[in-house]
Amino acid sequence: MQFDDVILGRRSIRGYKPDPVPRALIEEIIGLAMRAPSSMNTQPWNFYIISGEPLDRIRAGNTERNLAGVPHSREFRIGEAFTGQHRERQIGVAKQLFGAMGIARDDKEARQDWVLRGFRQFDAPVCIIVTYDRVLHGSDDAPFDCGAVATALVNAAWSRGLGAVINSQGIMQSPVVRECAGIAEDQVIMKSIALGWPDDSFPANAVVSERKSVAEATVFVGFDD
Repeated sequence: MQFDDVILGRRSIRGYKPDPVPRALIEEIIGLAMRAPSSMNTQPWNFYIISGEPLDRIRAGNTERNLAGVPHSREFRIGEAFTGQHRERQIGVAKQLFGAMGIARDDKEARQDWVLRGFRQFDAPVCIIVTYDRVLHGSDDAPFDCGAVATALVNAAWSRGLGAVINSQGIMQSPVVRECAGIAEDQVIMKSIALGWPDDSFPANAVVSERKSVAEATVFVGFDD
């Protein structure tokens, strides 16, 4: 693919085929992603790549704790609930997804199942947990750099025919993730990325989220008109 094809064509994939993803292909994608820039070349990121039985245990633990009402224990700060235009965009993409899936506003069971899909890593065959070195915790540079590598990773995956979605639901129950994936205590769990071969028959995979315009997002200073 050309670069523009990857950037413009990529979308978040929330439905996957059960087919395994070769380890060599994942290593290739990670290698490409790690060309992402980082503050003063610190490269704070690490990746725990999980599949098979350990991933099934994470799915089960996340789901059970969520249904039991165990409070979320995400290690990377959530912040305040979205308001204003940010909340509007959140609602907007939810409407797109629920519309594609035929989930009615008053269908509580279907809506809960949709939430649980996130806790199950969207039933993808692979989950990548992005962490950063705890010694850097408290600096905004480290999570910023991990955002860059996560973006590079999902784009690299798309260029190889794979789908991915960056999500937080998969790490809301961090003790489960840390135990089942054997994540070292010197790491802060930041994000999870579901990875696999897209299931083209899954309706939500056709959703392309709306983007605000360049004019809305930019302020040009010192340029001639």
